[in-house]
Amino acid sequence: MIDLLTSPEAWAALLTLTALEIVLGIDNVIFISVIVSRIPEAQAKKARQIGLALALVFRIMLLGLLVWLIGLTKPVLTIFGAALSWRDIILIGGGFFLIAKATHEIHQEMEAHEGEGTGPNVGNAFFWVIVQIIVIDMVFSLDSIITAIGMSQDLPIMIAAVVIACVVMYVSSGPVSAFVAEHPTTKMLALAFLVLIGVALVADGFSFHIPRAYIYTAITFSALVEAFNVLARKNRAKQQARKVSAQPPS
Repeated sequence: MIDLLTSPEAWAALLTLTALEIVLGIDNVIFISVIVSRIPEAQAKKARQIGLALALVFRIMLLGLLVWLIGLTKPVLTIFGAALSWRDIILIGGGFFLIAKATHEIHQEMEAHEGEGTGPNVGNAFFWVIVQIIVIDMVFSLDSIITAIGMSQDLPIMIAAVVIACVVMYVSSGPVSAFVAEHPTTKMLALAFLVLIGVALVADGFSFHIPRAYIYTAITFSALVEAFNVLARKNRAKQQARKVSAQPPS
């Protein structure tokens, strides 16, 4: 352990792996921010805390099962000539889950139902939010930890990187969730991102890798456009308020 603390290579590996884990955690933060937006704020905060705590637990548990995890990459099933491992099957299932969930949420937004998040079904809604967070945490944790294993063979470095990344995810999840709730158009954009990420997971499961740089570039570009739209709407609202206040009383 002391050798790792004094090794420049170990620190370089920690910084690189932490940055990668944070980037991979963006998907998780977006999903949690969208999924908790349909329950009251007090429960949404609790759901974020539980979800991200579970994400940390799943990642550390998977790190402790390295031999078993590496074995997940061995083919166990062949479909239409494609050899699939357990990792592939989990990624495909998780990808389809994301696509289905995001599509359902888009449909809900289009229908514009009133009165969501209130009434006797709130407790049941909270339970299903936690269940969905657990499912997607497992999918994202698997992909994240397999990436970590490929970059470093030192378990303390991998655990440290995962803990730091989860802390960053926890700190950022609150502001992201608040922003999504305050600006409804960003929620539709986030749901579109989840569909895109789901497609990428399914493609990865079938050994067709879509470079994450392409996906994150598209997400960044779209987020910047939406940020300009938010600023433009605020400026128009301010101008309208000034015009109203400048009008002489009748």
